[in-house]
Amino acid sequence: MRWSEAFIPTLRTVSQDVEAVSHQLMLKAGFIRKLSAGIYSYLPLGLRVLRKVSDLIRSEMDSSGALELLLPALHPADLWKQTGRYEALGQDKIAFLNRSGQEFVLGPTHEEVITEVAAAYLKSHRDLPKILYQIQTKFRDELRPRFGIIRTKEFIMKDAYSFDRDEAGLDASYAKMYAAYERIFKRLGISFDVVSADPGVMGGNASHEFMIRSPFGEDHLAICSNQSCGYVSGCESAVRKVESQVEQTTMKPIEKFSTVGVSTVNELTKAFGFTTKRLVKTILYRAGNQSIAVCVRGDREVNEGKLRKLAHVQELRLANAQEIEQMTGAPLGFSGPVNLKQVNVIADFEIPLMNDFVTGANEKDMHFQNVNYKRDFTANLVGDVCYAAMGDACAECASPLSIVTAMEVGHVFKLGKRYSEPLNARFRNETDEEKPIVMGCYGIGVNRVVAAVIEQHHDAKGMCFPVSIAPYDIHLITVNHDDVETKKAGDEVYSHTESEGFGVLYDDRNERAGVKFNDADLIGCPVQVIVSARNLSKNEVEVKIRKEQKSLTIPRANLIGQLKTILAS
Repeated sequence: MRWSEAFIPTLRTVSQDVEAVSHQLMLKAGFIRKLSAGIYSYLPLGLRVLRKVSDLIRSEMDSSGALELLLPALHPADLWKQTGRYEALGQDKIAFLNRSGQEFVLGPTHEEVITEVAAAYLKSHRDLPKILYQIQTKFRDELRPRFGIIRTKEFIMKDAYSFDRDEAGLDASYAKMYAAYERIFKRLGISFDVVSADPGVMGGNASHEFMIRSPFGEDHLAICSNQSCGYVSGCESAVRKVESQVEQTTMKPIEKFSTVGVSTVNELTKAFGFTTKRLVKTILYRAGNQSIAVCVRGDREVNEGKLRKLAHVQELRLANAQEIEQMTGAPLGFSGPVNLKQVNVIADFEIPLMNDFVTGANEKDMHFQNVNYKRDFTANLVGDVCYAAMGDACAECASPLSIVTAMEVGHVFKLGKRYSEPLNARFRNETDEEKPIVMGCYGIGVNRVVAAVIEQHHDAKGMCFPVSIAPYDIHLITVNHDDVETKKAGDEVYSHTESEGFGVLYDDRNERAGVKFNDADLIGCPVQVIVSARNLSKNEVEVKIRKEQKSLTIPRANLIGQLKTILAS
């Protein structure tokens, strides 16, 4: 592609509000343009990279035996209501009524739709196993779209679904997709961590996330500071080592004290000088018809995934203000475990190890101090219900944990019968018994992968794409394109390299050399070939390896062979 015929609207500066490196560079290089919050147009260079990522993913999915299809983006809302996810998606879903009054959902994911297909056609054990996948646009009304194409309202996802007769079959399909994902991310040149994760609204009984470490992600990893230990986990499921010693051995008498207008942890610490580690928060939930009170230290946050597992509940939501008053007899901000009746009390494992702590008194404008576990209250369950935090002890070796910001690029789930049962996707086995299909789900955020590659492959000058997904293999530059011999040589190199099958972006503009070099470094093709009068006098060209900032002078006769060697390595 000649630059003079291309559409590459590069920018020298972008808004200071643009935080993520990938977002900055893609805007500067003319890869994307923002249309609205969380909605982006992909310009020609950006689309080339997006397609290369998609093709790379396709090649691994196809080689693993998965079959590509394309599902509708418009879903009847009734389908989502059958699985109970219509309400669970809340305001993230984009729903509307058509002219006939029928409600539709713009597909945020496709478990319901693919299961409808499976229910129609996978009727016999002879039809199984199957793995079906698509690469398609999804829609979610994200409240806070951020970091360019990392979190958007409209995005492209590769989603695959496995269909098996039993759990053993699911395990095999899951292992196959897990291995395919490892190959995909290695081919993309991404350094990644694989961690177990909470299935969340997707359902099922097991899942793993593929994460990259990035300051512009919205997830976190707990990483052991002891390198020989090697413990890495998503903070959603990171386990903290249980302490064995109680903080104090003496217990003061419990006292009620007035806290008029003071209800939050921050307000209590400011008004009375308590440390957050001396406070115990009591957070009220509803799980179906069950009321749950969760007690955690004042500086901790409840991990609802851990809480669901410990309490053995599928659905969980925070109690509203009216429900809190019904459960405790007091308004929001004054809840506590002492004398709390008809509520299932769950305590984080740190609570029994504390002495003389502060809690709400279940009375407006009142709190207790010098509360002690066992003496003043007990819990129905005790366990790890908090997110891991910086400095917590590693469950494997007791070394301190570090918390690192990360970005999810892939997620695999063992769904089991979560969707096949409500949508009646059933098959007949060898003995003619009807059984629900056992399913798995496997997703990769294609847009996010592009951002992830850029986050890991850039320098101060711009992007440094790996060969696998670079917009072009070679960025050809003429220095002083007005010079007749330079232009002629540039045209010849362009024709020769293209005929050899290389993807070439030929900067044939009558621009200053500095402008061309800056744009080439910004766009980040793996190899730059520079044609100048100085080198042509020796019948040579300059070849620059973008990532290494390393230049070679090569005889023109050897150029094709050298380029093949460089790009292959």
